[in-house]
Amino acid sequence: FFYMLIKLATDEAVPSHEKAKLILAIAYFISPIDLLPEAFLGPIGYLDDLALSAYVLNGIINKVSPEIVQKYWVGDGEVLLVIKGVLAKADEMIGSGLWKKIKKTVN
Repeated sequence: FFYMLIKLATDEAVPSHEKAKLILAIAYFISPIDLLPEAFLGPIGYLDDLALSAYVLNGIINKVSPEIVQKYWVGDGEVLLVIKGVLAKADEMIGSGLWKKIKKTVN
């Protein structure tokens, strides 16, 4: 998702207010200090980054053509299904209280 965040943040088809959310998600992703720090938790620490990225990307898909988001997807399958899958599991992966705090980061 990180690659997509960067590419969409520079795409002219994405509205400025959505680019701001993308930039916040990028900053959260690269910050060593977040709600699930990778330095202490290892790979598990990326769950919050992944969930926040999916949350922001889902919002972007609702504002621009899904094809714009899909063109930057380097994974397999349809990105919308992957995003929806991550969002469906976010509460379970990181807990609903923490998930609410993470979503507030970009709202």
